[in-house]
Order: sequence, then C-alpha cells, then structure tokens
Amino acid sequence: MLAALTGTGLSAAAGLNAYIPFLIVALTARFTDVLALPSQFAWIESDWAIGAAAVLLFSEVVLDKIAIVDHLNDAIGTFIRPATGGLIFAATQAAQDLEEGSSFMQDNPWVGVVAGVVTAGIMHSGKALTRPFVNGTTMGMGAPVVSAAEDGASLGLSLIAIFLPILVIFALVAVFWLLFAMWRRSRRKQKYRDTAMAAAGYYS
Repeated sequence: MLAALTGTGLSAAAGLNAYIPFLIVALTARFTDVLALPSQFAWIESDWAIGAAAVLLFSEVVLDKIAIVDHLNDAIGTFIRPATGGLIFAATQAAQDLEEGSSFMQDNPWVGVVAGVVTAGIMHSGKALTRPFVNGTTMGMGAPVVSAAEDGASLGLSLIAIFLPILVIFALVAVFWLLFAMWRRSRRKQKYRDTAMAAAGYYS
C-alpha cells in the first residue's frame, strides 16, 4: 500500500514537473538508505542521469515561467511527463518489492509504468488546461507565479511520497484543489472581461 502511494505521489509530481521527482528519487537512492533501486533501474542514480536531469530541470524552470513559451513547453511535456511518471512509479515500486522480499513489480514492471503514465498524464492535463486561462486573464503576468507554485507542489509531493507516503492522498487533494481554484478564478476573470468588453461595444 505504501509503495503504491509513493509511486502515485511521485508520478503525480512528474505531471507538474518531470525532473523534480526524478532528481529526488535519484539523489535519495544515491546518497541515502531510504530507497534502494533494483539493478534494472540503477542507472537513474548514475552521474550522467543526475547531471542531465539537473540541466533539463533548469531549462524547465526557466521556460515554464515565460508566457506563450510555456504552452510549447507543455506540448513537449505531454510526452515527457507521463513517461517520467511511468518510469519512477515502476522504479520505486520495484525498490519497495525488493525490500519486502516480493518480486511482483520486478517481474511485471509494466504495471507500474501504466499506473505512472496515467497518473502523471492526468496531472499534466490539469496543468496544461489551467495555464492558458491564467495567461489569458493576466496577460502573461501570472505565468511565473503559477509555475513557481507548480514547482513547489511537485517538490512537496515528491518529498511526501518518499518520506511520508501515508500523506500522499491528502497532498494530491490539495494540489487538485489548487489547480481547480486557479482554473475557476481565471474563468471568472475571463467571463468578467468578456462581459465588460461586450457592454463597451467591442463585440457589436
């Protein structure tokens, strides 16, 4: 149960930012005894994987905070985020199975991959659908604020998933509520703006 919560939390975090949970898993496995990745996933904690993820994270953090550019970044993320979610779900599940003496996830890694892809895909969809409304109603000024909040949520979810997995469900509810609240607020602003423009004769 806890292994599933860890995988779910990490893959959901990947839906917001693919590289934050990847790096946290890699660094935790590399420098602590909290997570011991099985041999087929040991490359995640290698120097080249950590270095590449760090560079990509820097790019993601910068590009995702620029209005319009963030849409292109989300389009690319449509493939990267679910794939990363599937990878880290399978890796952490297999690691837990290794500790518990079970071999199910090691023998059937596709189960974790599918679960991670679906979870990350759902979170990514929420992010991608919310951002255009935020940018449209703030003329792009809201992009860096919302992006920073998403990065913070991804970081928080990742840490909770590894160190306090029992709280993953509550964290997910909070993140979904945050995304919904931003979407609803942006919709209201857009509706108010459209109403005001119509009253001023712009749509006549």
